[in-house]
Amino acid sequence: MEEKRKYIGCSWSGGKDSCYALMKAIERGYRPKVILNMMNENGMISRSHGIPLSIIQEQAKQLDIDLVAIPSSWDQYEFNYISSLKKIKSTYGIEAMVYGDIDLEPHREWEEMVCKQAELNALLPLWQRDRKKLVYEMIERGVEMMIVSCNTQLGEVFLGRIFNQSLIDDLEKAKVDICGENGEFHTIVTNCPIFKDKIELPPFEKITHSDYCFVKWEDVKV
Repeated sequence: MEEKRKYIGCSWSGGKDSCYALMKAIERGYRPKVILNMMNENGMISRSHGIPLSIIQEQAKQLDIDLVAIPSSWDQYEFNYISSLKKIKSTYGIEAMVYGDIDLEPHREWEEMVCKQAELNALLPLWQRDRKKLVYEMIERGVEMMIVSCNTQLGEVFLGRIFNQSLIDDLEKAKVDICGENGEFHTIVTNCPIFKDKIELPPFEKITHSDYCFVKWEDVKV
């Protein structure tokens, strides 16, 4: 029987950083029991990356890990998040949550604060890693990732692009951090070493709201 201290949850955005952080945690001997995603008020689209619930569910299926998806407004986000941590700690017997943040101190402080409220530890396997090296490492390790939202500095032309050397070159030409740590863009992972099979994404169109561009999935209930 595995030791209880090895059981973890993961704050799952559906994108590259949370995925790679989970991969690194598994390599360190932790066993994931659940992934947590905060959705919008109607519970159909993820708050962080705008990914439909059906696709997040497919990722959980390929991870073979339970998904807890919590609808929430921004006003109630922290309260609902802490409540969810307490519940999954009780349900799954986890002792820590994995986060994909790299070097933004306010993010780490918030994660440590909410985990403390639930009597959990916050694990950040990517913390203080070089952003550019991390992206190359993800690609080399077989993490397949696509841009699903971005700011208007990049524009709709970047939506749907898969991470490779050509995309990295174009991001640098646009003077954008290639890791997107400051919110310049968000990604979705379609395949990685901890997925059983690759996810086939539905067709999509591209839309812009205010100063941000999004993938809008066809034939997906949102």
